[in-house]
Amino acid sequence: MDQYPFVVIEGLDGSGKTTLRKGLFRLFENLYGVTPLSVLTMNFLAPEVAADLVDGKYAPTEANRERYLQALRADKRATTERLIAPALSQRPVVADRWLLSELAFFQVKHAQDPLDTYGGLADAIDLVPDLTLILDAPTGTTMQRAASRSAGDSVRDDWDVDHVQTSVRATYQAITAGPAAFPKIGPTMTIDANQPRAAVLANAWTALLERGLTPDLEGSLR
Repeated sequence: MDQYPFVVIEGLDGSGKTTLRKGLFRLFENLYGVTPLSVLTMNFLAPEVAADLVDGKYAPTEANRERYLQALRADKRATTERLIAPALSQRPVVADRWLLSELAFFQVKHAQDPLDTYGGLADAIDLVPDLTLILDAPTGTTMQRAASRSAGDSVRDDWDVDHVQTSVRATYQAITAGPAAFPKIGPTMTIDANQPRAAVLANAWTALLERGLTPDLEGSLR
């Protein structure tokens, strides 16, 4: 390993992405003395398209679909070039969602085939994740967890509903069943999110170890 890993955590709202990210933080810090950089599915690093990002995500329509796609291209490119790529020589990067979630969102909320969305985004993303961890659980479980979180916009009436979340989960499964068509998602591993949190973290960490995505015990890159 000549640089630290770029790891993506995907899953439905309430599947445990934040908990897993925090667990990976602690392991990297405690074992190697290095703090991962966290990035989000959107980072608003291309301010000229910020309005289109908000509009396309929170008020999706056929009229703003293409503007939203182009805004995501700009945001992903800026995030890759300004945040992720420069950091990898110094620390791991853990993304709370990345490309898979965008494909699912366009399928469910913009009625666009994942292959078409992928075609519109892939050439703007030069860096492929070393591993995408997909936390999977039935929608009833994830929705209950999401609803128990603190107040705010963590639960949306047009998103955190059974038929929408079921469609998102089905899209995740369909995409990962045909990975050759989506190479810039990178290698994936699906983890049963119904397990205790410690078991989920152990599964994720084992996957990193098995793929050589951790430093040696002295903390240097191999």
